[in-house]
Amino acid sequence: MAPGTEHQRHLPAIRTWLLIVAALVVATLIVGGATRLTESGLSIVEWKPVTGVLPPLTEAQWTAEFEKYRQIPQYREINRGMSLSEFKTIFWWEWAHRLLGRVIGAVFLIPFLFFLWRGWIGRELRWPLAGLFALGAIQGAVGWWMVSSGLTERVSVSQYRLAFHMMLACVIYAAIVWIVARMKPADGVAVPVRLRASAVVLLVLVLLQIYLGALVAGLDAGLTYNTWPQIDGALIPSAERLWFETPLWRNFFENALTVQFNHRMLAYLILLWALWHSFDTGRSTRDRTVRAYATLLVLLMVMQAMIGIATLLYAVPIALALLHQAMAILLLTVAVLQTAALVSRQPIAHGEAARHQPV
Repeated sequence: MAPGTEHQRHLPAIRTWLLIVAALVVATLIVGGATRLTESGLSIVEWKPVTGVLPPLTEAQWTAEFEKYRQIPQYREINRGMSLSEFKTIFWWEWAHRLLGRVIGAVFLIPFLFFLWRGWIGRELRWPLAGLFALGAIQGAVGWWMVSSGLTERVSVSQYRLAFHMMLACVIYAAIVWIVARMKPADGVAVPVRLRASAVVLLVLVLLQIYLGALVAGLDAGLTYNTWPQIDGALIPSAERLWFETPLWRNFFENALTVQFNHRMLAYLILLWALWHSFDTGRSTRDRTVRAYATLLVLLMVMQAMIGIATLLYAVPIALALLHQAMAILLLTVAVLQTAALVSRQPIAHGEAARHQPV
C-alpha cells in the first residue's frame, strides 16, 4: 500500500485526518459502551438521520419524546414510573452516541472529497478509503437495526445485533489503523514467516474476544456470574448447564453461562498465545519495533485480565466496565500495529531462519 512518490508530500495531512477519525471512532465505542451500561440505547425510538441531529429544545418536545419511549416494553416492564428528568439522562447518552456517529461521517467524507478533488490521494488508497466510508454508512443502518430489535417485544436490544454492531465498529477502527500503519515504508528488517502467521492469529483472537465480550454485555452475563476463578460454582460448569439450549449452537449465543465461560477460556488462550508469540519474537528477530509490540501485548493482556476479573467481582460497575472496553480497544490497536509491521518486513523462509537469529 506504499503510495507513489507524487503523493508523498500529502501523506502527513492524510495520516492526521485518519488519526482524527480513528480517535472519534474510539470515542464512539466508549460512549456506546456507556449507553449500553446505563440502559440508554432505547431512549430514542425513531431513526432520523438528518433531523435527529437536534435534540428536544422545548418542554413540549421533551414530553413528546418521553411519551414515545413510554410506549415500548422497556419502559412498561423495567422503567415504569420514570420521571421526565430521569428520561433526559438516558436520552442524552443515546443522542450523544448517535451524534458522534454523524460527526464521524462528516469528518471522514468532507476531507476525503477535498483530498480527491486536489488529487492528494493515490490510486492505492482511494478504494480502501472509499470502502471505509461505505462500511461507516452500513454501520449507521446496523445501529438502527440493533435498536429496532428492542422496541416491540424485548426490553433490551438483541445480543446478536449488539455484537455485530460492536464488531463492525472495531473492524472499521482496525482498518483505519492498518491503513495508517501501512503508509510508512518498511525498514527492511527480515522476520520469519511464522511470526507473521502468529501475529495474524493473535489479531483474529482479539477480535473474536471482543465479539464474545459484546455477547456477554448483551446478555448481562457479567451480572449473573460474577465469581472468579470459579463460574457457577466450578472451574468448568456441568455439561447440563452449558449445553441445555437446543439446537446446540444456540448455547454459544443465548446461554449466558456458556457465553461468559467461552469469554473466560478464550482470554486464557489469548494470554498463552501472546506469551509464546513474545518469546518466539524475542529469539527470532532483531526487529526492535516488532519485539516491543509483542512485549507490550503481553503486558496489556495481563492488565486486561486483571481489569476483567475486577469488573466481574464488583458486579460490573460502569467505570471498570468502560476501562475494560477501553483496554480492549488498546489491545486491538497494538495487535493491528504489530501485524502491519510484520507484514511490511521482508519474509524469511523456514530453512533460512537460523541465519537471521538475533545475536
